[in-house]
Amino acid sequence: MAAPGARAGGYGPRHFHLREQRVVKATDIRRGHVVLIDGQPCRVMEFTHRTPGNLRAFVQLRLRNLVTGNTFDTRVSATDFLDEARLDTKELQVLYRDQSGVHVMDTRTYEQYSLDEEIVGDAGPWLQPEMVVQVEWLNGRPIAIDLPTVIELDVVETSPVMRSATKTASTKPAKLSNGVTVQVPDFISEGQRVRVDPREGKYLERAK
Repeated sequence: MAAPGARAGGYGPRHFHLREQRVVKATDIRRGHVVLIDGQPCRVMEFTHRTPGNLRAFVQLRLRNLVTGNTFDTRVSATDFLDEARLDTKELQVLYRDQSGVHVMDTRTYEQYSLDEEIVGDAGPWLQPEMVVQVEWLNGRPIAIDLPTVIELDVVETSPVMRSATKTASTKPAKLSNGVTVQVPDFISEGQRVRVDPREGKYLERAK
């Protein structure tokens, strides 16, 4: 295991080779499985078995690349076998951020790591000190950050509330305390605290 302060990034090309060979037949793939596609760990979001007439059966897959976050569709023959990746998950608390990356601590062992920008990706703006996140690891390397479904932030900049604004009114842009801009209802004003879904970058409700 990495010593305190160990750097958990900087591994070069993001291609993975499994230490233990595990394969799964295409017809046995289910939602949630993680398979390697072109050396990249991808989670199965949707799957459909198809047998088009006299053609060979195949499995249509919708996958999310856990390194880049991109979602894409592909198909594999029903007789194909794919490398299956078994991920480990660690609960890490955000400590601080500097030029070397985001520094986090394992809440169970208290070991500290530095996650580089490639690993942090789009999660970067949402990571705040003391926030607890789930980080997925493959072969002892962190590959993806799983953000909480809800976080609370202050509105630091938005247009004034319109007198006619109601809970069903149209939306307007609002800059949050982490620098991210989201669409909020017209009745939201500067200084208020709101709840947002960081995975989608969407306003949920006014914080209570």
